[in-house]
Amino acid sequence: MDVDLWIKYGPKMLTGLVVTLQLVSVSLFIGALISLPIAMARLSKNKLARGASFAYVYFFRGSPLLAQVFLVYFGSGQLRYPLTDLGLWWFFRDAWYCVILVFSLNTAAYQAEILRGAIGSVAAGQMEAAKSLGLGKLVTFFRVIFPQALISALRPYGNEVILMIKGSAIASVVTIFDLMGASKLAFSRTFDFEVYFIAALMYLIVVEIIRISWEMMDRRLTRHLRPLSEQ
Repeated sequence: MDVDLWIKYGPKMLTGLVVTLQLVSVSLFIGALISLPIAMARLSKNKLARGASFAYVYFFRGSPLLAQVFLVYFGSGQLRYPLTDLGLWWFFRDAWYCVILVFSLNTAAYQAEILRGAIGSVAAGQMEAAKSLGLGKLVTFFRVIFPQALISALRPYGNEVILMIKGSAIASVVTIFDLMGASKLAFSRTFDFEVYFIAALMYLIVVEIIRISWEMMDRRLTRHLRPLSEQ
């Protein structure tokens, strides 16, 4: 291990790690907001809403994330003048905003499917019981169905967070100096392949922290669902 390499480029890579976490956190939050109406549309009886939401999920889950980033970041340059006329060029000329947009839309598709499956897993008797108590549809959904669905979705959500952490390395190809971007810069100056080992180690540590924390949270929130002997 080259100690001098750690001392010289370690702080820059830690700064890149902070950028990675910011990028993923913002994208996951925005994606969560978008995913709920998409999931509801997927469960809707309206054919138009169901078809549109299916097409959205199909596209963002079926195409590579890298291609989506290129499509927005480089493709928006072909539409510079229309975007300028609409007052949106300031947004699409910035790589950070483009990556946030693509990551948010991408994770929204995955989160919507997670949420759709979780909502579908809630027993139909829960809805019937709420109706018998005179609860409205919105109250029933947000007070009865949705909380139970979130418990079921907890583990898949954790997997999505981890996948987003690892997938965020794609941002470095469009000049975002996240952890991988900082690692590429360090390698271009040192030609020491050890910088990528440092980056991989940082990613591994972050993923393990998230995995362990998520497992603890899952055990805490689902303790009432386990036999007393396992609590």
